[in-house]
Amino acid sequence: MTAVKVAIVTGAGTGIGKAIASALLDDGYHVAITGRRRDVLESAASDWRDRSARVLIVPADISVPGDVDRLFSAVNEKWGRLDLLVNNAGMSAPSVPLEEVTFETWSAVVGVNLTGAFLCTQAAFRQMKAQTPQGGRIINNGSISSVTPRPRSAPYTATKHAISGLTKSTALDGRPFNIACGQIDIGNASTEMTRGMATGVLQADGSTAVEPTIDVSIVANAVVHMAALPPEANVLTMTVMATGMPFVGRG
Repeated sequence: MTAVKVAIVTGAGTGIGKAIASALLDDGYHVAITGRRRDVLESAASDWRDRSARVLIVPADISVPGDVDRLFSAVNEKWGRLDLLVNNAGMSAPSVPLEEVTFETWSAVVGVNLTGAFLCTQAAFRQMKAQTPQGGRIINNGSISSVTPRPRSAPYTATKHAISGLTKSTALDGRPFNIACGQIDIGNASTEMTRGMATGVLQADGSTAVEPTIDVSIVANAVVHMAALPPEANVLTMTVMATGMPFVGRG
């Protein structure tokens, strides 16, 4: 009998998270999808009616410890183990000068992008260390903002830079327990969040330029590839980006 493969995908109701969840279902996973709004999650799951037995909907705010505990308890109760956590949930902030960023905006972005990823990683560690066979894999959505910022993006950029540190610490601390951790840095996947790139976005030199995008399925397939590696192998960082986007270079 084929062993059940179980994944949690955060921020799975739309965009990149939904595409990742769909690709994992195609690969045979049982997938728990989470996000703050049940209606959005149910809308996503309606596209997978033929695989509904392998989908678990758990609304949760991952910046809240109690919600994270409830999420992981629900997955363990239903399927008894966890093989993969995809820390995808994230939020951006209004594009304003750094000195105009409000404390409330800063706190909200840090809460979802960084604290949420940390809390989910903690919960995954507890589950993956305790289960038999021991271990699993965690994949963090770092974004290319984990390497290079856009103008007026201090809250988002700061959290994504921090995700790189969390990825490395998780990979190191997970070694004794067969827990691998890697990061995918995504550039201009076509989602609601990147719709504005079709009309132009602010560049480092102050100009506005249209930027190319890539289909979100390309990102999802890359995550499936990372997840499919044997336990002794890991993609620590992978950059998947639109070839023509103004990321590599000076300006």
